[in-house]
Amino acid sequence: MDEEITTANETVGESSEAKPAEAPPEEQTVNVATHLKRMARIQPYKRAVVYPVGRDKGGRVAYSHLTFLQLDRESDCLAAGLEKVGIRRGVRTILMVTPSLEFFALTFALFKVGAVPVVVDPGMGIQRMLSCLKESRPSAFIGIPKAHVLRRIYPKFFAKVQTWVTVGRRLFWGGYTLEQIRQVPWQPYPMAQTRRDETAAVLFTTGSTGPAKGAVYTHGNFDAQVRHIQSHFKIERYEIDLPTFPLFALFDPALGMTAIIPDMDPTKPALVNPKKIIEAITNQGVTNMFASPALLNRVGRYGKAKGIKLPSLKRVVSAGAPVAPANIEQFATMLVGDAQVHTPYGATEAVPVASIGSDEIMAETRQRSEKGYGMCVGRAIDDIRIRIIKISDDPIAEWDEDLILPDGEIGEITVQGDLATRRYFRRPDADALAKIIDGDQFWHRMGDLGWRDTKGRIWFCGRKSHRVVTDNGTLFSVPCEAIFNNHSAVYRSALVGIGPRGLQQPVICIETEPDTPTPRATLKKELLALAAANELTRTIDTVLFHKAFPVDIRHNSKIFREKLADWAAGQLNYELNAERTDGPVIGTDNE
Repeated sequence: MDEEITTANETVGESSEAKPAEAPPEEQTVNVATHLKRMARIQPYKRAVVYPVGRDKGGRVAYSHLTFLQLDRESDCLAAGLEKVGIRRGVRTILMVTPSLEFFALTFALFKVGAVPVVVDPGMGIQRMLSCLKESRPSAFIGIPKAHVLRRIYPKFFAKVQTWVTVGRRLFWGGYTLEQIRQVPWQPYPMAQTRRDETAAVLFTTGSTGPAKGAVYTHGNFDAQVRHIQSHFKIERYEIDLPTFPLFALFDPALGMTAIIPDMDPTKPALVNPKKIIEAITNQGVTNMFASPALLNRVGRYGKAKGIKLPSLKRVVSAGAPVAPANIEQFATMLVGDAQVHTPYGATEAVPVASIGSDEIMAETRQRSEKGYGMCVGRAIDDIRIRIIKISDDPIAEWDEDLILPDGEIGEITVQGDLATRRYFRRPDADALAKIIDGDQFWHRMGDLGWRDTKGRIWFCGRKSHRVVTDNGTLFSVPCEAIFNNHSAVYRSALVGIGPRGLQQPVICIETEPDTPTPRATLKKELLALAAANELTRTIDTVLFHKAFPVDIRHNSKIFREKLADWAAGQLNYELNAERTDGPVIGTDNE
């Protein structure tokens, strides 16, 4: 029987799917791909994905696209083919495909068959990436030719893989091509009736503060993310998105937004060509944009210098690392009317859990952030629950209300909600450290420190692992760094601790603005004077200059403070984690 056509006034937040009210939530049938199928009914001829395929002799960019109906049917054709070659419900499948029309079609095809895509950021480095892929114990592999070359060079990491699919030209490595498995002519594919608590994907963290871990996403988690994103940001179906981070692009078809794939290397956002980003926005009338802080800074700096305005943008969403108010203010010069830069807070395991807009940041929280109060990340989204608990590096087996700290005190941020992932893939030790059982629910420990103000806003004060514990008290990274970042010659700073926790020596590492005229000796004196004048930083008496901080590849924004700590220990001729005896010897600055 043909599906009933949904009326045009149906909104994104509603659902026409039947839900068995008598079934427990975990047993309800939920498949994130149903959002795409529903959009194909509501708006079949609207463009779902737009991809830049080249430029003409005049430099004008040419685009290819799939409508929502085409994307739904293409993913049906691929789902039928995947099932035929053995990629079925529950099969963990490595997906190494660059942002493209095929990336979208394949991802929703995998959801439709009930397979489990395993996604690892190649920017984390080859060896770490390979370790993650091996840890996921995959049975299938779908990738572009470069990915297949990699697996041929390192075959031991893929010993359990039985099915190989190449997206593009297949050379000497065998297996199937995407065109070979694609089943045509199109026939409706009977989508897997997955449960709400059934695994939908394994997404690995960047490992910026420890080993990368695979967060197990259920179909219920994805479904909750779609609902919360639409509800909080008030996203309409007519909107057009420019997602500069590939994984965030996958929400667009489910939300009914057109996704414009940017002409950029997604692993190097800090090196993006701002002209191409602005070109895409103006060519396509983009209303929504996701950008890492590094990309926001690069495009904002260019746009402000050129006096560019982007009237089509309704909102810009920036996440992945703390977003400096100055960075927000710079980009906001290109916005028109009531458009804002939003900075949602979350992690791979739970995102988004809180958010704040640039209007509130500029009017209320910026001055406090610059004085060392932390970075305000806003209030909890919808019905997500956030609690600040006592700082501990140990597992917490069961939730206790006595763990909760009063407003104003810095502690660890914990969250509870339907978008939080319940476990890591085969990492019970990590589960014990990150999850707190609360009856039939759980709390996820974010590993971040912060406090809540009287208006219910959360202030982020840095990673728990980045706090510096001295014999004179505890220093928190983000508040301390803000004091040094106020200096006009400082591009960014990073607090690190040298020595065993409890007896650590605080060291502030400085990356200066390019071509700053201030001599290093003078700048060091000025920074030490800043430190001495503030209660937060008065115990910091060591400044080291570093040419370029090591940062994560994904967002080019998270500073690898562990690496900086090792470097600083070497600079100070002081063995990391060794007993402090006669104190450090100041070394030369890094050039």
